[in-house]
Amino acid sequence: MSTGLRSGQVAEAAGVNIQTLRYYERRGLLAAPERTDGGHRLYGEDAVTALRVIKAAQRLGFTLEEVADLLEAGRHRHGRPVAGLQERAAAKLAEVDAKIADLATIRTALATAVEAGCDDLTVCAGSPCCPIPFTDLAKERHAEPCC
Repeated sequence: MSTGLRSGQVAEAAGVNIQTLRYYERRGLLAAPERTDGGHRLYGEDAVTALRVIKAAQRLGFTLEEVADLLEAGRHRHGRPVAGLQERAAAKLAEVDAKIADLATIRTALATAVEAGCDDLTVCAGSPCCPIPFTDLAKERHAEPCC
């Protein structure tokens, strides 16, 4: 390959830094590029696309390990749909929904604490009218049988 994109060009085109590019290469997320006689890496345009896919998948909540699995499955599909992508996306959606529900609960408790003027966690936690669920958690623990 006498033509191609150098590391800096690929990184800039994909919106990542060179260290990220090389890290993904070491992790096997990107194929090892060809090298010039002087040892410089030369990437094809597909490297830019791969980097964009990796970053987009991360923004959707997939871990690098999950991204690696999805990319590997895609490499072996031979024109067929990737088995498991729908299931993985549905599972990730369920995780996101659970996080949103947790965050909504946290937001409600914090907003209530701010409205109530809570200023000391220790005092607030010891008060039966505390809007933060310390007292509920303590009651749940005492209600459970001890080992």
